[in-house]
Amino acid sequence: MNAEQQVEGARPAGGRGPRSQGEREAVAVEIVFALFSAALLAGLAFLAVAAPTLFDGASDVWLRTAQWLGSWVFILRVVWVLMKWQRRREVGLQASQPGRTSPDS
Repeated sequence: MNAEQQVEGARPAGGRGPRSQGEREAVAVEIVFALFSAALLAGLAFLAVAAPTLFDGASDVWLRTAQWLGSWVFILRVVWVLMKWQRRREVGLQASQPGRTSPDS
C-alpha cells in the first residue's frame, strides 16, 4: 500500500473499496434529486400531451401517448442525472495533486 492510500478514508486506486459516510450521503442525495426531478419532468410531459384528453375530451390516443412519453422522460432523466454525476465523480478522483497548477487554470 503506498503513502497516498494510507491516508485515513482514502480508497484504493480505481475507486474500489468501502465508501465513507460522506460518499454514501452524496450518493443518496443524488439519487433523490434524480428521482424527484424525473418525476417532475415526467408529470409535466404527461400533462402537456394529455391536456387535450383531460380538458377537451379528445381521443384516448393522446392519453396513451402521454403515458408512454412520461415514462420515457422519467427513465431518461434518472439515467442522465446519475451518469452525469458519475462522470463528475470520476473526474474528481483523477484530480491533480495539491499544490500543482492544473492545465486549464
